[in-house]
Amino acid sequence: MERADKDLAFMLQYENVAWYDAGEVRILDRRVYPARKAFVVCKHHTEVMQAIRDMVTQSAGPYTAAPMGMALAAWECKGLSAEKQLAYLKKAANTIADARPTTKTRMIQVTDACIPVAQKALVEGRPVDIAIREHVVEANNARYNKIARTAEYLVDMFPQNGTVMTQCFAETIVGMMLKVCKQRGNNIKLFCPETRPYFQGARLTATVCSEMGFDTTVITDNMPAFVMANEHVDVVTCAADAISCDGYVFNKVGTSQIAICAKHFGIPLFVSGAPDIGHPTYDTVTIEMRDPDFSLQAMGVRTAIEGTGIKGYYPAFDMTPPHLISGIVTERGIFSPYDLNRYPSAGGSGEFVC
Repeated sequence: MERADKDLAFMLQYENVAWYDAGEVRILDRRVYPARKAFVVCKHHTEVMQAIRDMVTQSAGPYTAAPMGMALAAWECKGLSAEKQLAYLKKAANTIADARPTTKTRMIQVTDACIPVAQKALVEGRPVDIAIREHVVEANNARYNKIARTAEYLVDMFPQNGTVMTQCFAETIVGMMLKVCKQRGNNIKLFCPETRPYFQGARLTATVCSEMGFDTTVITDNMPAFVMANEHVDVVTCAADAISCDGYVFNKVGTSQIAICAKHFGIPLFVSGAPDIGHPTYDTVTIEMRDPDFSLQAMGVRTAIEGTGIKGYYPAFDMTPPHLISGIVTERGIFSPYDLNRYPSAGGSGEFVC
């Protein structure tokens, strides 16, 4: 089977997201990429969980790192009885899924899916760690191909040679939408807000867009309204860390203010991602609050004076209400945020159920 990461940028290749081999998981350290191509090496599944929690990998990266961590957990317990191996793996699945609260519902789907793979491998007498790694590659192929179908619908919303503003790093959908644009000869221009405090937009999105051959401009987080007003932005697009079934989108903090600006200027906002069945309403989603001191620096350089009692504040995500969203783009088409309960009946199973 041809791998679905073919022709995508460096950091979207499976091995460059996270990869298990012989008792360790290597995860591309997105905290320093692209300045350095460094990998964090995890030798225990709890280290994979901690790497996810510490933002070594972000956006959809954890959904590759987590099941690779399950392969590592299988290596750790390979000398135990089949019954004890499965018990160990179930505990590891819960540990890894608990890395970050906002994405826990999706992460459980990914880690739990490794359990039946392990059961089958044990019955067949195959190495469980290798079986899980093979499962991750197959699941990634299915997910990437599903997102490729999503990208077709998304690019339908882009005018020919238009201008698109992104938000944060939407991972696979960025690569796939650019791949579709290339296939259609649509030479879009991109504006990428930097998305502090980790600068994923500046470092990750902009790198992928430029590497794939598109006109790319980085702007600071306080420039979107000016750019919308003066640079003829046609579409704003982002992904989501969670989408509740009542139409609320949870994404990198700053998404809601960009949505407000887009609404003011009459620019459509399309969010790629599937509604989360586990979140029937917005109040079931937990907004992750991270270390507030991280807002007082920029890439390791202190920006606020020390010793004066100045405080930081750092919500990782915010909530964008449905009235600001033009459509939720899925592999089954584009849905109104007010009509997401129709997604399952249209054959949708979610991004991480393959």
